[in-house]
Amino acid sequence: MRRASPPQLVLILLTTLALLVPGISPAFAGDPADYPEYPYPTTSEGAYDEPYRGQFHFSPRGGWMNDPNAPLYYKGMYHLFFQHNPHGLGWDTMHWGHTTSPDLVHWTQQPITLEPGVHPGDLWSGAGVVDKDNTSGLKAGKKDDPIVVFTGTNGVTINYSTDGAKTFTSYDNGRKVVTPRGESRDPKVFWHQATRKWVMVVWSNEGGNGVDIYTSRNLLDWTFASRFAADWLFECPDMYPLPLDGGRTVKWVLNDASMEYVVGDFDGTRFATTWTAPQRMDRGRNDPGGTVYAPLTFNNMPKNRIVQIAWQPGNRGGSWTGNAGFPTELKLRTFSEGMRVVRNPVREISGIRTKGRSWSQRTITESPASNPLTGIAGDTYEITAEFDAAGATASEFGLLLHTRADGSYDRKVAYNRADQTLYGAPLAPENGRVTMHLLVDRGQLEIFGNDGKLSYSDNVNFTAGPDSQGISVYATGGKVKLVSLKYHDLERIWPPSTPGTNPGSNLAGPWRPVGGTWTSLADGKTGTTSGGNAFYLSSQTGSDFTYEGDLRPEAPGAAAALTFRASADLATHYTANIDTGGFVRLWRPGAVLADYHTTITPGTSYHLKVVASGPRIQVYFENSAEPVIDVTDTATASGYFGINVWNSTGTIRNATVS
Repeated sequence: MRRASPPQLVLILLTTLALLVPGISPAFAGDPADYPEYPYPTTSEGAYDEPYRGQFHFSPRGGWMNDPNAPLYYKGMYHLFFQHNPHGLGWDTMHWGHTTSPDLVHWTQQPITLEPGVHPGDLWSGAGVVDKDNTSGLKAGKKDDPIVVFTGTNGVTINYSTDGAKTFTSYDNGRKVVTPRGESRDPKVFWHQATRKWVMVVWSNEGGNGVDIYTSRNLLDWTFASRFAADWLFECPDMYPLPLDGGRTVKWVLNDASMEYVVGDFDGTRFATTWTAPQRMDRGRNDPGGTVYAPLTFNNMPKNRIVQIAWQPGNRGGSWTGNAGFPTELKLRTFSEGMRVVRNPVREISGIRTKGRSWSQRTITESPASNPLTGIAGDTYEITAEFDAAGATASEFGLLLHTRADGSYDRKVAYNRADQTLYGAPLAPENGRVTMHLLVDRGQLEIFGNDGKLSYSDNVNFTAGPDSQGISVYATGGKVKLVSLKYHDLERIWPPSTPGTNPGSNLAGPWRPVGGTWTSLADGKTGTTSGGNAFYLSSQTGSDFTYEGDLRPEAPGAAAALTFRASADLATHYTANIDTGGFVRLWRPGAVLADYHTTITPGTSYHLKVVASGPRIQVYFENSAEPVIDVTDTATASGYFGINVWNSTGTIRNATVS
């Protein structure tokens, strides 16, 4: 589970305790009456098309996401459950969200799986299995095997499905089947073939950090087997076998939420290792506010593949918070320093590769003319580059992402030859070579060095504009041989979204929403947001203009607005709104420029006009002869036109520019 920050913890625990109500069996979650956000449309205006929204990384259509839960494979379909607040953008009372995929790449969000008040207990992180041999006796009929999931804190509860994960029933009214001593959470369960038993590994802090290990013949009755204690081992444990170097020797890996791990042996009851300290599987910021956390491996995988998926906390937008990292396959290899887990994107990524190009045997110098990617622009793409580090004279080389004509860029992926680091993380050359494998999405960057020996998951708010999508191979302080380079565009995994329109406006489309839900009227749009700002941007930009419209905040506490001189990602903009708090306001991110106090009645329409000329911005209210706001500000000279609502529902009609 995601651990709440200390100031929130008491409130969250009290809220959770209030929800420990008796379960109803059978239980059906995701009732449309409870979830006005459902069904999650994937083809509505701008769906999954916002700045920073992953185009090939899963994120929920709306709301908050944290830890992956119970990833598993069943009858041709991959199931991923996840910690989810469907009603807001922050961590709150947890539900289990659910998404499915036929190929680990294309995901379809399903209705809620576990719902507070329907399924008893606190529905925090856990694991799931497919009971193919019906060891639990839970199977109903001849069709579907039981899918059994485990969740809860300070004791483990069971929920199970006998209809292919469409609905889940709480086992024994939510009775805790395992209660470790101390604080505990995050059970992981798997089948141990050698002993023909189920094994549960659950984190607890009894006597310090560690995991309690339990075994069971039937998934329902559990016996304590052993404890593995380690100071580093905190939250979300996972344990799985990996063949060493692809051979017959099988070792076991135990990792925690921060992706620290040790390699050892497991006999079905006890895990043992000779390692005195863990290694780190991914070098991103490994914490609940960072860039990668709480990974889990899929159960019941074909051909015993070990595929892992993690949470990327740092990605967010106007309607969602958090996404899943791209699935990676894990292997165990021997290096001079010992055994290490390597991570690489699953091979199914080939299904979204397009427009492939390759180069070989190029010399990269400080001259931009040596860049083989000149003229190529990418929004979402994959690059694999191999460099001859041994023969290089450059002190640094690598890739510049989202470059612009003025030489600026959004992110540098650099190999420092003296320090032997890639993106700041240690990586020695292999046979004199350094390989960089990059997945670049709108808000995500994943780097794999030397065939997965280095893994680095990051969140980057890449600039959305087409003039900011160049790519450069570069060298500093000398030259380096580029042995090979492969480039592919990566397709969007979501269905095409419907182009947005704004009836009654003379501004050029297509329009696109950035947060909120937008509905067309005969002469405008109505926008709704559960909190904060929601924007609807046109495709037209301007510097000096008159921009006006009829604005109606629909409810107390709401505001409706005209937005102008906006960047594509809305990092910069001006917005003039009318607010039912009793004022007209001109603001930009980080600053309120001016207020004009007047009565604003919910459900009443008001005319607002903005005249912008250079740094001077004037706002006219209700066809006033003189501006009610008149300011000079130099922050932004030009940008996109749009409309905005805040905190509730607002309607903007006849948004026109002259």
